[in-house]
Amino acid sequence: MAMIRQPKNFPETVKEVRRQLALSQEELAHALGVSFATVNRWENGKTMPSKLAQRQFEQFCALKREQGELV
Repeated sequence: MAMIRQPKNFPETVKEVRRQLALSQEELAHALGVSFATVNRWENGKTMPSKLAQRQFEQFCALKREQGELV
């Protein structure tokens, strides 16, 4: 399984995942177990996720792909 480490386009990836799933930043934050401010900073490129948060995000996306909710 290929794991992408800190992609340069992470802010766009987060926005696109939220758009496809029709989630607010608050809802995505809750699903990932992080704060709204964390998701906001990721999208604005102010911070990159920790390794743990990156893994949680990847697992969340993988689950949503399996469920057919994410392309």
